[in-house]
Amino acid sequence: MHMRLVSLLAVVTALSTACSADQIPIEPAKKDLSIPPIGLGLWNSKDKDAVAWQATKAVEYAFKAGYIHLDSAAAYSNEEYVGESLSASKAPSRKTYWVTSKLWNTAHQPKLVGKALNKTLSDLSIPYLDLYLMHWPVAFLPDQAPGRSVVDQDTTILDTWRALEDLVRQNLTRHIGVSNFSPRQLDEVLKNCDICPYAHEFETHPYLQQQEFVDWHRKNNITVIAYSPLANLNPTYKDKYPKIGSILDDPFWKKLAKKKNVTVAQAVLAWGMQRGTVVIPKSVHEKRIIENLGSVNLTFSKKEMKKILAHDKRARFNDPSDGWGVKLFEGLDDGTNRFFVAQDL
Repeated sequence: MHMRLVSLLAVVTALSTACSADQIPIEPAKKDLSIPPIGLGLWNSKDKDAVAWQATKAVEYAFKAGYIHLDSAAAYSNEEYVGESLSASKAPSRKTYWVTSKLWNTAHQPKLVGKALNKTLSDLSIPYLDLYLMHWPVAFLPDQAPGRSVVDQDTTILDTWRALEDLVRQNLTRHIGVSNFSPRQLDEVLKNCDICPYAHEFETHPYLQQQEFVDWHRKNNITVIAYSPLANLNPTYKDKYPKIGSILDDPFWKKLAKKKNVTVAQAVLAWGMQRGTVVIPKSVHEKRIIENLGSVNLTFSKKEMKKILAHDKRARFNDPSDGWGVKLFEGLDDGTNRFFVAQDL
């Protein structure tokens, strides 16, 4: 493990030295710091007692281990705790690490988009983001009671996207992107964008590979960020697909990890990176945070990658369609109904 971490820190150092000067104000065309291939996911970064300040410790552990990439969101309700780590005296210089956050559905109206980002920046105690994503392709009416979601029929995806473009022009975020979009929705943005999506963050893992969709993004120069890269380990998914056990207990992955002399988590994350996605595993435990980072040193043969492809279960664990009364992930779930409106695969 010691030699693996030494090698890993060399990789991290190489990534971080790509940015050599303070970047405030940001020049919109400047791209000194590229998104690192692995980051700390902050969704559900709470302990068993749902204590949000666990996110503070998780970020501290991550920086100590060598992470330079954090994936956050206003909806995670812990950005102020993340900010405690980012504003601490021992925190790395802002120019050396990448931060992604996301716009929540209730702030899609153009007049609210900038206010939402400024709130995120204030909570995180940083002057700018590297990437700001439209969290879902669904606008809610603002000022709803807790737990109530009423779709805003008058605010379109393009209305919100144009407001996001203005945030880049204002030097508040380097890049903008989307999350949880269907091919049709993504195509609508691509046909009308002045500043086009840098990244698309969506659920993808060995049990929901969507390889065709991943490959399409690569061909179109859009980075794929894989959330829930360890499949059904997130406690939010405990009641989804009960017949599918934890990926850590999957005989196929246990055998493959043993062959490689790594943990199952490291094997799964390494596969995610090798297939061309950025992985953002979540943990609040220092040992696991360090363990996950060790995945950068592992590679698979073409034969092994082909075998992994055959173990796709096409199981989506995060789908709020019914609760919101909207149709999400159109054309993606069953692997046979994928389509693109104006883009060729």
